[in-house]
Amino acid sequence: MDAITPGPLAAELLDRDDLRRALIEHDFQAAFTLIKKYGGLSQNRIAAACTLTPGKVSTIISGSQRVTSFEVICRIADGLRIPGGLLGLAPRAWERPDRDQEGWSTPPIKGLPVDEVPWRPTATVELAVHLTRSDLVMDRRAITRAMTAAATTGAGLLDSLEGWLQPAAKATRSAIPGRLGTRDLEQLERTAQAFRRWDHQYGGGLRRKAVLGQLSEVSSALDEHQAPVIEQRLYSVMAHLAGTAATMAWDSGLQRRAQDYYRLALRAAHAAGDSAFGANVLAGMARQLLCHDRPQDALEIVRFAQEGARGAVGPRVRAMLHTREAWALSAMGRTSAFRRATAQAVEALAESPGAAEEPYWISYFDEAELAGVTGGRLLDLARRNARAHADAAADEIRGALARRGREAGRSHALDRIGLAECHFLMGDVTEAVAQTHRAVDAAHLTQSGRVREQLGVLYPYTVGHSASRPVREARDRIRELLAG
Repeated sequence: MDAITPGPLAAELLDRDDLRRALIEHDFQAAFTLIKKYGGLSQNRIAAACTLTPGKVSTIISGSQRVTSFEVICRIADGLRIPGGLLGLAPRAWERPDRDQEGWSTPPIKGLPVDEVPWRPTATVELAVHLTRSDLVMDRRAITRAMTAAATTGAGLLDSLEGWLQPAAKATRSAIPGRLGTRDLEQLERTAQAFRRWDHQYGGGLRRKAVLGQLSEVSSALDEHQAPVIEQRLYSVMAHLAGTAATMAWDSGLQRRAQDYYRLALRAAHAAGDSAFGANVLAGMARQLLCHDRPQDALEIVRFAQEGARGAVGPRVRAMLHTREAWALSAMGRTSAFRRATAQAVEALAESPGAAEEPYWISYFDEAELAGVTGGRLLDLARRNARAHADAAADEIRGALARRGREAGRSHALDRIGLAECHFLMGDVTEAVAQTHRAVDAAHLTQSGRVREQLGVLYPYTVGHSASRPVREARDRIRELLAG
Protein backbone atom coordinates (compact mmCIF):
# COMPACT_ATOMS: atom_id res chain seq x y z
CA MET A 1 0.00 0.00 0.00
CA ASP A 2 1.17 3.51 -0.66
CA ALA A 3 0.67 6.43 1.69
CA ILE A 4 -2.75 7.45 0.33
CA THR A 5 -4.44 4.07 -0.17
CA PRO A 6 -7.38 3.66 2.24
CA GLY A 7 -6.55 1.25 5.02
CA PRO A 8 -7.95 -2.31 5.17
CA LEU A 9 -9.96 -1.69 8.35
CA ALA A 10 -13.62 -0.78 7.90
CA ALA A 11 -14.90 2.29 9.75
CA GLU A 12 -17.40 0.21 11.74
CA LEU A 13 -14.58 -2.04 12.95
CA LEU A 14 -12.66 0.95 14.29
CA ASP A 15 -15.85 2.02 16.10
CA ARG A 16 -15.97 -1.18 18.17
CA ASP A 17 -15.47 -0.46 21.88
CA ASP A 18 -13.36 -3.59 22.47
CA LEU A 19 -10.96 -2.74 19.62
CA ARG A 20 -10.71 0.90 20.66
CA ARG A 21 -9.87 -0.13 24.25
CA ALA A 22 -7.20 -2.55 23.02
CA LEU A 23 -5.61 0.11 20.82
CA ILE A 24 -5.64 2.76 23.55
CA GLU A 25 -3.93 0.30 25.94
CA HIS A 26 -1.47 -0.84 23.23
CA ASP A 27 -2.77 -4.38 23.71
CA PHE A 28 -1.92 -5.58 20.22
CA GLN A 29 -2.56 -9.22 21.12
CA ALA A 30 -6.25 -8.36 21.57
CA ALA A 31 -6.25 -5.81 18.73
CA PHE A 32 -4.83 -8.22 16.12
CA THR A 33 -7.16 -11.00 17.30
CA LEU A 34 -10.19 -8.73 16.86
CA ILE A 35 -8.94 -7.53 13.48
CA LYS A 36 -8.56 -11.14 12.31
CA LYS A 37 -12.00 -12.11 13.61
CA TYR A 38 -14.09 -9.14 12.58
CA GLY A 39 -11.98 -7.46 9.92
CA GLY A 40 -11.35 -10.53 7.81
CA LEU A 41 -7.59 -10.02 7.67
CA SER A 42 -5.17 -12.94 7.81
CA GLN A 43 -1.94 -12.83 9.82
CA ASN A 44 -0.04 -12.52 6.55
CA ARG A 45 -2.10 -9.52 5.44
CA ILE A 46 -1.63 -7.82 8.82
CA ALA A 47 2.10 -8.52 8.62
CA ALA A 48 2.40 -7.13 5.08
CA ALA A 49 0.42 -3.99 5.91
CA CYS A 50 2.53 -3.25 9.01
CA THR A 51 5.88 -4.25 7.47
CA LEU A 52 6.27 -7.05 10.00
CA THR A 53 7.10 -10.71 9.48
CA PRO A 54 4.23 -13.22 9.75
CA GLY A 55 6.18 -14.86 12.58
CA LYS A 56 6.29 -11.57 14.49
CA VAL A 57 2.52 -11.15 14.13
CA SER A 58 2.03 -14.75 15.27
CA THR A 59 4.05 -14.20 18.46
CA ILE A 60 2.09 -11.02 19.21
CA ILE A 61 -1.27 -12.78 18.78
CA SER A 62 -0.16 -15.73 20.91
CA GLY A 63 0.91 -13.38 23.70
CA SER A 64 4.55 -14.52 23.51
CA GLN A 65 5.74 -11.02 22.64
CA ARG A 66 4.48 -7.54 23.42
CA VAL A 67 4.79 -4.56 21.11
CA THR A 68 6.96 -2.04 22.94
CA SER A 69 8.82 -0.30 20.12
CA PHE A 70 7.45 3.16 19.33
CA GLU A 71 8.57 2.73 15.71
CA VAL A 72 6.57 -0.50 15.35
CA ILE A 73 3.50 1.17 16.85
CA CYS A 74 3.79 3.90 14.19
CA ARG A 75 4.12 1.24 11.46
CA ILE A 76 0.97 -0.50 12.72
CA ALA A 77 -0.92 2.82 12.73
CA ASP A 78 0.17 3.67 9.19
CA GLY A 79 -0.13 0.16 7.77
CA LEU A 80 -3.67 -0.48 9.07
CA ARG A 81 -4.72 3.20 8.84
CA ILE A 82 -5.53 3.42 12.54
CA PRO A 83 -6.05 7.10 13.48
CA GLY A 84 -3.14 8.38 15.54
CA GLY A 85 -5.42 9.52 18.38
CA LEU A 86 -6.42 5.91 19.12
CA LEU A 87 -2.79 5.00 19.77
CA GLY A 88 -1.72 8.17 21.55
CA LEU A 89 0.08 9.41 18.43
CA ALA A 90 -0.12 12.69 16.57
CA PRO A 91 -2.43 12.70 13.51
CA ARG A 92 -0.70 10.64 10.85
CA ALA A 93 0.32 12.13 7.49
CA TRP A 94 -2.53 10.36 5.67
CA GLU A 95 -5.08 11.90 8.11
CA ARG A 96 -4.13 15.47 7.20
CA PRO A 97 -6.17 17.20 4.49
CA ASP A 98 -3.04 18.77 3.01
CA ARG A 99 -1.36 15.45 2.28
CA ASP A 100 0.27 15.02 -1.10
CA GLN A 101 -2.30 13.44 -3.41
CA GLU A 102 0.42 12.28 -5.79
CA GLY A 103 1.94 9.91 -3.23
CA TRP A 104 5.43 10.00 -1.76
CA SER A 105 7.54 8.67 -4.59
CA THR A 106 10.02 11.18 -5.94
CA PRO A 107 12.82 10.96 -8.48
CA PRO A 108 16.26 10.40 -6.99
CA ILE A 109 18.36 13.44 -6.20
CA LYS A 110 20.98 13.88 -8.90
CA GLY A 111 24.40 12.49 -8.15
CA LEU A 112 27.10 14.52 -6.48
CA PRO A 113 30.39 15.45 -8.18
CA VAL A 114 32.76 12.49 -8.45
CA ASP A 115 35.62 12.40 -5.94
CA GLU A 116 39.09 13.17 -7.24
CA VAL A 117 42.50 12.40 -5.74
CA PRO A 118 44.16 14.76 -5.08
CA TRP A 119 41.09 16.81 -4.22
CA ARG A 120 40.64 20.06 -6.13
CA PRO A 121 39.44 23.05 -4.08
CA THR A 122 37.23 24.08 -7.00
CA ALA A 123 35.50 20.69 -6.84
CA THR A 124 34.87 21.36 -3.17
CA VAL A 125 33.12 24.61 -4.04
CA GLU A 126 31.07 22.82 -6.72
CA LEU A 127 30.04 20.21 -4.16
CA ALA A 128 28.97 22.93 -1.70
CA VAL A 129 26.94 24.74 -4.37
CA HIS A 130 25.26 21.50 -5.42
CA LEU A 131 24.33 20.44 -1.89
CA THR A 132 23.08 23.77 -0.63
CA ARG A 133 21.11 24.53 -3.81
CA SER A 134 19.30 21.19 -3.74
CA ASP A 135 18.70 21.27 0.03
CA LEU A 136 17.37 24.83 0.17
CA VAL A 137 14.64 23.93 -2.35
CA MET A 138 13.99 20.43 -1.03
CA ASP A 139 10.26 19.88 -0.58
CA ARG A 140 8.43 17.58 1.80
CA ARG A 141 8.44 14.60 -0.55
CA ALA A 142 12.19 14.86 -1.16
CA ILE A 143 12.81 15.16 2.59
CA THR A 144 10.73 12.02 3.19
CA ARG A 145 12.79 10.15 0.62
CA ALA A 146 16.07 11.44 2.07
CA MET A 147 15.08 10.28 5.55
CA THR A 148 14.77 6.70 4.32
CA ALA A 149 18.22 6.64 2.68
CA ALA A 150 20.89 4.72 4.57
CA ALA A 151 24.42 6.01 5.04
CA THR A 152 27.25 4.56 2.95
CA THR A 153 29.53 2.20 4.85
CA GLY A 154 32.59 0.04 4.56
CA ALA A 155 35.49 0.12 2.16
CA GLY A 156 33.55 2.14 -0.42
CA LEU A 157 33.28 5.04 1.99
CA LEU A 158 36.96 4.88 2.98
CA ASP A 159 38.04 4.78 -0.66
CA SER A 160 36.33 8.13 -1.26
CA LEU A 161 38.11 9.68 1.75
CA GLU A 162 41.64 8.76 0.72
CA GLY A 163 42.20 12.19 -0.79
CA TRP A 164 42.39 13.61 2.75
CA LEU A 165 45.82 12.01 3.11
CA GLN A 166 47.12 13.55 -0.14
CA PRO A 167 48.55 17.07 -0.56
CA ALA A 168 45.96 19.66 -1.54
CA ALA A 169 45.94 20.64 -5.19
CA LYS A 170 46.28 24.30 -6.08
CA ALA A 171 43.04 26.16 -6.67
CA THR A 172 42.17 27.42 -10.13
CA ARG A 173 41.80 31.18 -9.89
CA SER A 174 38.49 32.72 -10.89
CA ALA A 175 38.45 35.73 -13.19
CA ILE A 176 35.88 37.41 -10.92
CA PRO A 177 37.64 39.60 -8.33
CA GLY A 178 36.63 39.03 -4.72
CA ARG A 179 36.08 41.90 -2.32
CA LEU A 180 35.98 40.21 1.08
CA GLY A 181 38.18 41.82 3.70
CA THR A 182 39.41 40.73 7.12
CA ARG A 183 36.44 42.30 8.92
CA ASP A 184 33.95 40.45 6.67
CA LEU A 185 35.78 37.21 7.31
CA GLU A 186 35.77 37.70 11.08
CA GLN A 187 32.01 38.15 10.98
CA LEU A 188 31.64 34.91 9.00
CA GLU A 189 33.83 33.08 11.49
CA ARG A 190 31.75 34.36 14.44
CA THR A 191 28.58 33.28 12.65
CA ALA A 192 29.96 29.78 12.09
CA GLN A 193 30.79 29.54 15.80
CA ALA A 194 27.29 30.71 16.76
CA PHE A 195 25.70 28.10 14.49
CA ARG A 196 27.85 25.40 16.09
CA ARG A 197 26.63 26.47 19.55
CA TRP A 198 23.04 26.28 18.27
CA ASP A 199 23.60 22.72 17.15
CA HIS A 200 25.11 21.61 20.46
CA GLN A 201 22.26 23.15 22.43
CA TYR A 202 19.19 22.60 20.26
CA GLY A 203 19.96 20.07 17.55
CA GLY A 204 18.58 20.34 14.00
CA GLY A 205 15.24 21.74 12.98
CA LEU A 206 14.46 25.16 11.54
CA ARG A 207 17.98 26.47 12.20
CA ARG A 208 19.37 24.09 9.58
CA LYS A 209 18.13 26.33 6.75
CA ALA A 210 20.01 29.30 8.22
CA VAL A 211 23.24 27.27 8.23
CA LEU A 212 22.68 26.16 4.63
CA GLY A 213 22.02 29.75 3.56
CA GLN A 214 25.29 30.91 5.11
CA LEU A 215 27.14 27.98 3.55
CA SER A 216 25.73 28.98 0.16
CA GLU A 217 27.04 32.53 0.64
CA VAL A 218 30.52 31.24 1.51
CA SER A 219 30.47 29.04 -1.60
CA SER A 220 29.66 32.08 -3.72
CA ALA A 221 32.54 34.02 -2.16
CA LEU A 222 34.94 31.15 -2.92
CA ASP A 223 33.80 31.22 -6.54
CA GLU A 224 35.53 34.59 -6.76
CA HIS A 225 39.25 35.43 -6.79
CA GLN A 226 39.99 36.16 -3.12
CA ALA A 227 43.37 36.99 -1.61
CA PRO A 228 45.18 33.72 -0.65
CA VAL A 229 44.92 34.32 3.10
CA ILE A 230 41.22 35.18 2.81
CA GLU A 231 40.60 32.14 0.62
CA GLN A 232 42.22 29.75 3.09
CA ARG A 233 40.16 31.12 5.98
CA LEU A 234 37.01 30.95 3.84
CA TYR A 235 37.62 27.25 3.26
CA SER A 236 37.95 26.87 7.02
CA VAL A 237 34.59 28.63 7.54
CA MET A 238 33.07 26.36 4.90
CA ALA A 239 34.41 23.30 6.75
CA HIS A 240 32.89 24.45 10.05
CA LEU A 241 29.53 25.31 8.48
CA ALA A 242 29.41 22.02 6.57
CA GLY A 243 30.23 20.10 9.76
CA THR A 244 27.35 21.83 11.54
CA ALA A 245 25.04 21.18 8.57
CA ALA A 246 26.01 17.50 8.76
CA THR A 247 25.13 17.09 12.44
CA MET A 248 21.90 19.05 11.97
CA ALA A 249 20.90 16.88 8.98
CA TRP A 250 21.68 13.75 10.99
CA ASP A 251 19.67 15.10 13.92
CA SER A 252 16.74 15.64 11.53
CA GLY A 253 16.91 12.04 10.26
CA LEU A 254 18.58 12.86 6.91
CA GLN A 255 21.35 10.27 7.12
CA ARG A 256 22.69 10.31 3.58
CA ARG A 257 22.56 14.10 3.50
CA ALA A 258 24.51 14.20 6.76
CA GLN A 259 27.19 12.04 5.21
CA ASP A 260 27.31 14.28 2.14
CA TYR A 261 27.93 17.33 4.34
CA TYR A 262 30.56 15.47 6.34
CA ARG A 263 32.39 14.77 3.07
CA LEU A 264 32.13 18.43 2.12
CA ALA A 265 33.46 19.47 5.53
CA LEU A 266 36.41 17.10 5.16
CA ARG A 267 37.22 18.43 1.68
CA ALA A 268 36.98 22.04 2.86
CA ALA A 269 39.22 21.34 5.87
CA HIS A 270 41.69 19.73 3.47
CA ALA A 271 41.63 22.82 1.23
CA ALA A 272 42.17 25.00 4.33
CA GLY A 273 45.14 22.87 5.43
CA ASP A 274 43.39 22.10 8.74
CA SER A 275 44.05 18.42 9.42
CA ALA A 276 42.92 18.76 13.06
CA PHE A 277 39.41 19.80 12.05
CA GLY A 278 39.49 17.13 9.36
CA ALA A 279 40.07 14.54 12.08
CA ASN A 280 37.12 16.01 13.96
CA VAL A 281 34.94 15.62 10.86
CA LEU A 282 35.97 11.98 10.50
CA ALA A 283 35.10 11.46 14.17
CA GLY A 284 31.64 12.85 13.42
CA MET A 285 31.23 10.40 10.54
CA ALA A 286 32.29 7.57 12.83
CA ARG A 287 29.78 8.65 15.47
CA GLN A 288 26.99 8.64 12.90
CA LEU A 289 27.88 5.06 11.94
CA LEU A 290 28.09 4.03 15.60
CA CYS A 291 24.58 5.33 16.20
CA HIS A 292 23.46 3.08 13.34
CA ASP A 293 25.11 -0.06 14.72
CA ARG A 294 28.08 -0.17 12.35
CA PRO A 295 31.01 -0.32 14.78
CA GLN A 296 33.52 -1.98 12.44
CA ASP A 297 33.07 0.72 9.81
CA ALA A 298 33.30 3.40 12.51
CA LEU A 299 36.51 1.91 13.92
CA GLU A 300 38.13 1.99 10.47
CA ILE A 301 37.27 5.68 10.08
CA VAL A 302 38.53 6.58 13.58
CA ARG A 303 41.85 4.89 12.93
CA PHE A 304 42.03 6.59 9.54
CA ALA A 305 41.59 9.93 11.38
CA GLN A 306 44.23 9.05 13.98
CA GLU A 307 46.69 8.14 11.24
CA GLY A 308 46.06 11.22 9.11
CA ALA A 309 46.20 13.74 11.98
CA ARG A 310 49.08 12.25 13.95
CA GLY A 311 51.18 15.10 15.36
CA ALA A 312 48.70 17.77 14.22
CA VAL A 313 46.07 17.54 16.97
CA GLY A 314 46.06 18.60 20.60
CA PRO A 315 45.22 16.55 23.70
CA ARG A 316 41.47 17.20 23.59
CA VAL A 317 41.12 16.02 20.00
CA ARG A 318 43.23 12.95 20.79
CA ALA A 319 41.03 12.23 23.80
CA MET A 320 37.87 12.61 21.72
CA LEU A 321 39.22 10.23 19.06
CA HIS A 322 40.03 7.66 21.74
CA THR A 323 36.42 7.85 23.00
CA ARG A 324 35.16 7.15 19.46
CA GLU A 325 37.54 4.20 19.32
CA ALA A 326 36.29 3.02 22.73
CA TRP A 327 32.68 3.36 21.56
CA ALA A 328 33.31 1.11 18.56
CA LEU A 329 35.12 -1.45 20.70
CA SER A 330 32.34 -1.57 23.30
CA ALA A 331 29.75 -2.02 20.56
CA MET A 332 31.79 -4.97 19.30
CA GLY A 333 31.83 -6.49 22.81
CA ARG A 334 35.60 -6.03 23.21
CA THR A 335 35.44 -4.94 26.85
CA SER A 336 39.16 -5.00 27.65
CA ALA A 337 40.03 -3.00 24.53
CA PHE A 338 37.22 -0.56 25.39
CA ARG A 339 38.68 0.03 28.84
CA ARG A 340 42.17 0.52 27.39
CA ALA A 341 40.94 3.12 24.87
CA THR A 342 38.95 4.89 27.59
CA ALA A 343 42.04 5.06 29.80
CA GLN A 344 43.97 6.59 26.89
CA ALA A 345 41.23 9.22 26.54
CA VAL A 346 41.52 10.09 30.25
CA GLU A 347 45.31 10.38 29.98
CA ALA A 348 45.11 12.58 26.88
CA LEU A 349 42.54 14.92 28.40
CA ALA A 350 44.68 15.30 31.51
CA GLU A 351 47.44 16.71 29.27
CA SER A 352 45.21 19.50 27.94
CA PRO A 353 46.47 22.98 28.87
CA GLY A 354 42.87 24.27 28.99
CA ALA A 355 40.01 24.98 26.60
CA ALA A 356 41.35 28.45 25.76
CA GLU A 357 44.57 26.93 24.40
CA GLU A 358 42.84 24.66 21.87
CA PRO A 359 40.43 25.34 18.95
CA TYR A 360 36.97 26.54 19.98
CA TRP A 361 35.24 23.60 18.28
CA ILE A 362 36.79 21.07 20.68
CA SER A 363 36.16 23.10 23.85
CA TYR A 364 32.98 21.09 24.48
CA PHE A 365 35.11 18.00 25.10
CA ASP A 366 35.85 18.25 28.80
CA GLU A 367 35.55 16.03 31.88
CA ALA A 368 31.75 16.20 31.67
CA GLU A 369 31.69 15.10 28.03
CA LEU A 370 34.18 12.31 28.73
CA ALA A 371 32.06 11.08 31.65
CA GLY A 372 28.87 11.24 29.58
CA VAL A 373 30.38 9.35 26.64
CA THR A 374 31.95 6.74 28.92
CA GLY A 375 28.67 6.31 30.78
CA GLY A 376 26.86 5.81 27.50
CA ARG A 377 29.28 3.13 26.40
CA LEU A 378 29.04 1.34 29.75
CA LEU A 379 25.28 1.49 29.29
CA ASP A 380 25.72 -0.29 25.93
CA LEU A 381 27.58 -3.04 27.80
CA ALA A 382 24.97 -3.05 30.58
CA ARG A 383 22.26 -3.92 28.06
CA ARG A 384 24.09 -7.21 27.61
CA ASN A 385 25.14 -7.67 31.25
CA ALA A 386 23.34 -5.30 33.62
CA ARG A 387 24.89 -6.73 36.78
CA ALA A 388 28.43 -6.09 35.57
CA HIS A 389 28.06 -2.61 34.12
CA ALA A 390 24.83 -0.78 35.07
CA ASP A 391 26.15 0.67 38.36
CA ALA A 392 29.33 1.94 36.71
CA ALA A 393 27.34 3.45 33.82
CA ALA A 394 25.06 5.29 36.25
CA ASP A 395 28.05 6.64 38.20
CA GLU A 396 29.67 8.04 35.05
CA ILE A 397 26.43 9.63 33.83
CA ARG A 398 25.79 11.19 37.24
CA GLY A 399 29.30 12.63 37.03
CA ALA A 400 28.44 14.19 33.67
CA LEU A 401 25.19 15.64 35.04
CA ALA A 402 27.02 17.11 38.02
CA ARG A 403 29.41 18.97 35.70
CA ARG A 404 26.92 20.26 33.10
CA GLY A 405 23.34 21.36 33.51
CA ARG A 406 20.35 22.19 31.31
CA GLU A 407 22.40 24.69 29.33
CA ALA A 408 24.10 21.70 27.69
CA GLY A 409 20.80 21.10 25.87
CA ARG A 410 20.97 17.90 23.86
CA SER A 411 23.79 16.35 25.93
CA HIS A 412 21.92 17.03 29.19
CA ALA A 413 18.77 15.37 27.82
CA LEU A 414 20.74 12.32 26.60
CA ASP A 415 22.40 12.01 30.02
CA ARG A 416 18.98 12.03 31.72
CA ILE A 417 17.63 9.38 29.38
CA GLY A 418 20.71 7.21 29.90
CA LEU A 419 20.47 7.47 33.69
CA ALA A 420 16.79 6.48 33.62
CA GLU A 421 17.66 3.40 31.57
CA CYS A 422 20.45 2.49 34.00
CA HIS A 423 17.97 2.46 36.89
CA PHE A 424 15.50 0.33 34.94
CA LEU A 425 18.33 -2.15 34.26
CA MET A 426 19.26 -2.16 37.96
CA GLY A 427 15.62 -2.85 38.91
CA ASP A 428 15.19 0.46 40.76
CA VAL A 429 11.84 1.34 39.19
CA THR A 430 11.09 4.25 41.55
CA GLU A 431 14.28 6.11 40.67
CA ALA A 432 13.94 5.10 37.01
CA VAL A 433 10.51 6.76 36.88
CA ALA A 434 11.85 9.91 38.55
CA GLN A 435 14.71 10.10 36.05
CA THR A 436 12.31 9.45 33.15
CA HIS A 437 10.27 12.51 34.13
CA ARG A 438 13.46 14.59 34.29
CA ALA A 439 14.49 13.21 30.89
CA VAL A 440 11.17 14.21 29.31
CA ASP A 441 11.47 17.69 30.87
CA ALA A 442 14.94 18.04 29.32
CA ALA A 443 13.77 16.67 25.97
CA HIS A 444 11.10 19.38 25.75
CA LEU A 445 13.91 21.99 25.66
CA THR A 446 15.57 20.65 22.51
CA GLN A 447 14.43 19.79 19.00
CA SER A 448 17.01 17.03 18.69
CA GLY A 449 15.90 13.98 16.75
CA ARG A 450 18.59 11.94 18.52
CA VAL A 451 17.01 12.78 21.88
CA ARG A 452 13.67 11.51 20.62
CA GLU A 453 15.29 8.37 19.25
CA GLN A 454 16.75 7.62 22.67
CA LEU A 455 13.40 8.24 24.32
CA GLY A 456 12.09 5.61 21.93
CA VAL A 457 14.75 3.24 23.31
CA LEU A 458 13.63 4.07 26.86
CA TYR A 459 9.93 3.59 26.08
CA PRO A 460 9.88 -0.26 26.16
CA TYR A 461 11.11 -0.26 29.78
CA THR A 462 7.88 1.48 30.78
CA VAL A 463 5.59 -1.00 29.04
CA GLY A 464 6.41 -4.06 31.12
CA HIS A 465 5.37 -2.28 34.32
CA SER A 466 1.91 -1.24 33.11
CA ALA A 467 0.28 -2.25 36.42
CA SER A 468 2.21 0.48 38.21
CA ARG A 469 0.55 3.87 38.01
CA PRO A 470 3.83 5.88 38.28
CA VAL A 471 5.37 3.89 35.43
CA ARG A 472 2.22 4.28 33.37
CA GLU A 473 2.34 8.05 33.90
CA ALA A 474 5.99 8.13 32.81
CA ARG A 475 5.12 6.06 29.74
CA ASP A 476 2.30 8.44 28.83
CA ARG A 477 4.64 11.42 29.02
CA ILE A 478 7.16 9.75 26.67
CA ARG A 479 4.39 8.80 24.27
CA GLU A 480 2.94 12.30 24.32
CA LEU A 481 6.31 13.86 23.51
CA LEU A 482 7.15 11.37 20.76
CA ALA A 483 3.71 11.78 19.23
CA GLY A 484 4.01 15.57 19.04
